Amino acid sequence: MGLVCALLAVPALAQNPPIQIAVDAALDRHAIHPEIYGVAFGSTAVLSDLNCPVNRSGGNATSQYNWQLNASNRGNDWYFESIAETSATAGESGDTFISQSRAGGSQPMLTIPTIGWVAKLGPARSKLASFSIAKYGAQTGNDWQWFPDAGNGVLTGGAFVTGNDPNDANLPADSAFEQGWMQHLFSTWGSASSTGLRYYILDNEPSIWHSTHRDVHPTGATMQEIRDKMVDYANRIKSVDPAALVVGPEEWGWSGYFYSGYDQQYGSLHGWGTLPDRNSHGGADYLPWLLGQLSTASAAAGHSLWDVFSVHYYPQGGEFSDDVSTSMQLRRNRSTRSLWDPSYVEESWINDFVRLVARLRQWAALYGPNLRTAITEYNWGAEGHINGATAQADILGIFGREGLDLAARWTAPAASTPTYNAMRLYRNYDGNKSTFGDIGVRATVPDPDTMSAFAALRTSDGALTVIVVSKNLSGSTPATIALSNFSARGAAQVWQLTSANAITRLADVAVSGGAIATTLPPQSVTLFVVAGGGASFYTVPPCRIVDTRLSPGLLGGPALAAGSTRTFVLAGQCGIPSTAVSVAANLTVTAPTADGHLTVYPDATSLPGTSLLNFRAGQIRANNAVLTLGASGGVTVLAALPSGTVHLLVDVAGYFQ
Repeated sequence: MGLVCALLAVPALAQNPPIQIAVDAALDRHAIHPEIYGVAFGSTAVLSDLNCPVNRSGGNATSQYNWQLNASNRGNDWYFESIAETSATAGESGDTFISQSRAGGSQPMLTIPTIGWVAKLGPARSKLASFSIAKYGAQTGNDWQWFPDAGNGVLTGGAFVTGNDPNDANLPADSAFEQGWMQHLFSTWGSASSTGLRYYILDNEPSIWHSTHRDVHPTGATMQEIRDKMVDYANRIKSVDPAALVVGPEEWGWSGYFYSGYDQQYGSLHGWGTLPDRNSHGGADYLPWLLGQLSTASAAAGHSLWDVFSVHYYPQGGEFSDDVSTSMQLRRNRSTRSLWDPSYVEESWINDFVRLVARLRQWAALYGPNLRTAITEYNWGAEGHINGATAQADILGIFGREGLDLAARWTAPAASTPTYNAMRLYRNYDGNKSTFGDIGVRATVPDPDTMSAFAALRTSDGALTVIVVSKNLSGSTPATIALSNFSARGAAQVWQLTSANAITRLADVAVSGGAIATTLPPQSVTLFVVAGGGASFYTVPPCRIVDTRLSPGLLGGPALAAGSTRTFVLAGQCGIPSTAVSVAANLTVTAPTADGHLTVYPDATSLPGTSLLNFRAGQIRANNAVLTLGASGGVTVLAALPSGTVHLLVDVAGYFQ
C-alpha cells in the first residue's frame, strides 16, 4: 500500500556524542541469502530497479482464486465479493505474474488455494456476493459505490451473518481441482529445475480463515486440518513437479505460531484458559507440532514435502501505519529488535521475547533440518517517511546478519518513497545493480535503538561493504568505523540516503589506520564500499584433517554427541600455517542417529545463527565451505541433533593468508 504522508525532514540540532562502530571481517562469516530482499506484487520496472530476487503473489484474495475462471473472492478485504480478472483465459493471472516477474529478473512465488472453495461468477462474468443484503438482510457496511448488494457480513445489530450458503459466490474446490492448475503451470512454464515455477505457496494465513474468509470457513481451522491439507497439496505439487519448492504455512503472526485457528476463535469467545485443540494434542504449540508432523510425513513419502518454513510478521504496537509522531518513530526504531534480540520484550500485547529469526531457525532445525526459513510478509509502516526507510534498512540488515533464507516485504514500496530507496541502497545503489555484500561479517554498535550497522564482503570483487543506519531523530553523530582483519585499498566510496529522499554519492573518505572517520546525519542510511587489498590463497595436497571415526584424539574420535561442541585446531596440520585466516574444506557427516545439523564457527567466538550442514538420520551428507579460523587457529563445531551422535570428516585443499 502506498503511503502518502509528506516527507518531514528533522533539522539537525546539537551534535550527538561520538560513537565507535567495530567491523571484523574475520568473524561471524556466513552467506547472506539474496532472496531476503524480496517483495510482493512488484511490477517489472520496480523488480528490475530494486534488483529484486523474488516476487510474491499472496494475500487474502489468493485463498479463493479460481484458476479456471481467472477470478477470486476478496474475502474480508472487500465485502466477500467474487470478482473476475479482465481476461477470461484460464490461469491468465498467474501466468502474467510469472511473465512479469521473470522480465524483472525475479523468481515468482504463487499461492495455491487450500481452503477448499474458490470464486464463482455470475452471467457475463459479473460479480457475486457472499453476503447479499437482498438475501441476508441489512448490514453495517456494503460496497455502496460498485456493488451495493454486497454486504460485509455484519448485521445491523452487530452479529455476524451465520448459516450463509457458501455456494452463493463460491464453488467447492479440492486438491484435485488445484492439481489441474499445477499441471497447467508445469505444461506452460516447464519444471522448476529449469524454466518453471520454483515456489508454490500453500494458501495464506489459515489460522484466521474464520475471520478473513468466514463466508466459506466460519469455524477456525484445527491443527489436524492444516496438517492434512498441507500433506495432501504438497504431495500433488511434488507429483507434478518433483523439483518444485513448497512454501508454508504462511501463518499471520504471533498467535498463529502457537495456536490453531480453532483455538484462536475459541479463546476469543470463551477465554484463553482452556484451548480444546491444543489440549487434544498434548498441549503442543501449533507450528512446532506441524513441523514435526510434516517431517514425519516427508519421511513416509520418501522425499521432502515441505521446503520453506514461512510465516508473516507485523509489529503490533501501531508501527504498521502512517504515524510518524515522535513517540511512534522511537518505537519503530526499537521494535525491529523483535526480529533478533533475545533480551527485547515486544512492547505490544505480545509482551514476550520474540527473537523471530532465531526462533524460526531453531524450530526448523529441530523438526526439519533441511527446511529453509522465510518471512513472506512484513511491514514496519511509514513508507513515505525517512523513519520508515531507516526501519526498512535495519530490517534487511538484520535478515542478512541473522541468517534468514527468504523474505518478501508487503508490498513493493512506491518508487517515490524513502523506503524504496532504502531497499535500493542494498541492491542497486549506483544504478548498475551494485549490491551490499553476500558474505556477512561482524559489525557491532553501542546502542541498536539509535544506531545499527551491518557489514559484508562482496565475493564478486572482494570489497567490504558497511551499512550504517542512524536512527537518531535529530543531531549529527560523529562515528569511527574500525576495520579489523581487512586490508583496505584506497579510500571508501560513500552513498547516503537522508530525509531528502535521494541516494547521493558523497566524496570518498580515507581509510586511515584501519578506520573510517565520518559524521552521520540524523535519520540516514549510509553505505561505505571499501575496496580490498585481497587475501592470497595457497593450495595444499588434499588432506583429511579430522575424522571422528578414528581412535580418540584431538582430531579423531569420539563421535560428536547431541548438543555438544568440540573445537578442532586446524592451523599447524596438513600444511596450514599459523598465519592462515581461513581454510577451504569439505565437511562430511556419516552415521547420524537422528535428523540435525552442524554449526561451524571460529573458536573462541559466539555461536552464529546459521548452520553449515544439515542431515537426516542415516544420511551421508557433504558440503564445501571456507572456514574462518579463530584465535587458536581452530573451529568449533556444534552438533545440533536431539539425541545420539554423528561422525564428522574434514578434508582441506588450501588456505587463505
